Amino acid sequence: MLKAKDIMTEEVITVHPETEIVQAAKLLLERHINGLPVVDKEGRLVGIICQDDLIAQQREIPLPSFFILLDSFIPLTSRKNIEKEVRKMAAITVNDAMTPDPITVDLETSLEELSTLMVKNNIHTLPVLDQGKLVGIVGNEDILRTLMSGEKKD
Repeated sequence: MLKAKDIMTEEVITVHPETEIVQAAKLLLERHINGLPVVDKEGRLVGIICQDDLIAQQREIPLPSFFILLDSFIPLTSRKNIEKEVRKMAAITVNDAMTPDPITVDLETSLEELSTLMVKNNIHTLPVLDQGKLVGIVGNEDILRTLMSGEKKD
């Protein structure tokens, strides 16, 4: 049975929270990758920035939904969520647009678990950690390559 350690990309391209959005977008496009792990100065994983995070900057400002009850406006969307979305849209640095505390896997995570996590959570990139240290990354292409290799699942 294939595991994350068998299919992951070991040479991980990372960015820091202070990296400018334009630089992150350039890396994603030039390297043909969907996501970049975001690491702090000590190399600890603090987030992930994906193409979807950058595309979100181009959408319309989300207007809050509300209803009126006894002449009072009652919001259906929390103010915190609206502020978060607006901050993401106006981001200048990776820190403002990234997804903090991303879903991660370890070296022994099976191919089936990787696929399930990606589909269930609508994500395209999974950082691989070994004892809390970033050691690789698994993307959609890594999983698709297993189909091309003709390897059989155990």
